[in-house]
Amino acid sequence: MQVTFLGTGTSQGVPVITCTCDVCRSVDFRDKRLRTSIHIQHNDTSIVIDTGPDFRQQMLRERITRLDAVLFTHEHKDHTAGLDDVRSFNFAQQQDMPVYGRRRVLDQLKQEYAYVFAEHKYPGIPEITLHELDGTHFHINGIKFLPIEVLHYKLPVYGFRVDDFTYITDCSHIPEEEQEKIKGSKVLVLDALQRDQHISHFNLEQALEMIEKLRPERAFLTHAGHRLGKYVDVSKELPAHVELAYDGLKVEV
Repeated sequence: MQVTFLGTGTSQGVPVITCTCDVCRSVDFRDKRLRTSIHIQHNDTSIVIDTGPDFRQQMLRERITRLDAVLFTHEHKDHTAGLDDVRSFNFAQQQDMPVYGRRRVLDQLKQEYAYVFAEHKYPGIPEITLHELDGTHFHINGIKFLPIEVLHYKLPVYGFRVDDFTYITDCSHIPEEEQEKIKGSKVLVLDALQRDQHISHFNLEQALEMIEKLRPERAFLTHAGHRLGKYVDVSKELPAHVELAYDGLKVEV
């Protein structure tokens, strides 16, 4: 299985057009962070978790020509705003796009993309089939996905475990019973927004503490804001088995 980080950044913080921080001025490509999302290639199956505002750009950059399903962690706009662009895959593959999420997320998508679900549809709009998740494991093309419920402040958010890989973003708390679902993962991706404490995200210290507790063989930090710092600086502070993810990074699991 190959995991590609489509984006590792966030909408939080100072607007890029006015920002003069070291991260925005950096010429290191690893500091150019689009909104957080990943692509999973499992044998012949291609799956994306979250379609943020940069979805089209990310898919073109990685030259991903097939998409079998979209999974959503939660309904915030920085994770859903690119869903309309699945229409290109509808056209290329001549089939509806399966979209998976909990009921609250699917209801929000129906509001944001009302034209997609209208009784009388305009020609050429995305064709989407919704699949409601209830917290139990589910399969896509024979691949088992296990939802992991974490808290984004008070909002329940899904992470996902696939085989020995676990992906969790937008997280400020992981209940003990959900931690048990993560243990044994060889690769863990975890939210680490910034250095200071934040109401709805792990900061760097909290993320590293959770990684130490869960003990994966390798861990990657994502959803990094400007205040976390530049890739080269953060990397110097991390344990050997922990890396700051960057856009375009590919990991074999």
